[in-house]
Amino acid sequence: MHYVWDFAILGKYSHLFWLGLGWTIAYTIGTVLLGTVLGLIVGILRLRRWPVIDWLLLAYIELFRCTPLLVQIIWFYYALPVVIGVNIPAHVAAVSVLSLYGGAFYAEIVRGSIESVHPAQWDAARSLGLRPWRVLRLVILPQALKPMLAPYVNQTVTQLKNTSLVSVIAVPDLVYNATLINAETYRPLEVYTIVALIYFGTDWHEAKFGLMPYHQPEGVTEPPMLGKLLPILAV
Repeated sequence: MHYVWDFAILGKYSHLFWLGLGWTIAYTIGTVLLGTVLGLIVGILRLRRWPVIDWLLLAYIELFRCTPLLVQIIWFYYALPVVIGVNIPAHVAAVSVLSLYGGAFYAEIVRGSIESVHPAQWDAARSLGLRPWRVLRLVILPQALKPMLAPYVNQTVTQLKNTSLVSVIAVPDLVYNATLINAETYRPLEVYTIVALIYFGTDWHEAKFGLMPYHQPEGVTEPPMLGKLLPILAV
């Protein structure tokens, strides 16, 4: 099959690529922050093992982990307004679903990392007279932070790619703008090749930045950036 590639024709649409990338990054940052807060709250609450609350939290986690994100977005935008009788703007639906979806994964990352800390650490901190919250904040979380970082970064990278799905409800992200460009140029191979390269470049830099706390000079036992993060928990 003979095909003549022509990327030059896309030059006049560069502003749409940049605009879409801007919205994609904005949605990623916003939903990662909201998802992190939600995941931290849910993950810590699940440590308490209160029967009814733990069952409800587990139901939330499994609901969002075990159903496709695309289905969640479509249902939240089209079906939920019918159920509650209130129209939901596309951007609200996108942020809400992505935050809830990410929060479900972040919650298990937080819970698993905290539970990986040896129980003796809890006992030792309690023997010093520390209250449960101070035990968690000053003793347990600093030790859980390092095993938490790698899966957290992985989920955050995935979250950026997940934003591409909000294009189905006409949120002007990178993929949605790419469909507009393709509709005018009829050059899907070139358009989506550029989109793929943009996603790769953005995710690669995000992953590299996220794993910087693990990079350490030879002879140093604690990663330098991680050492700067830990005192924040003690404030």
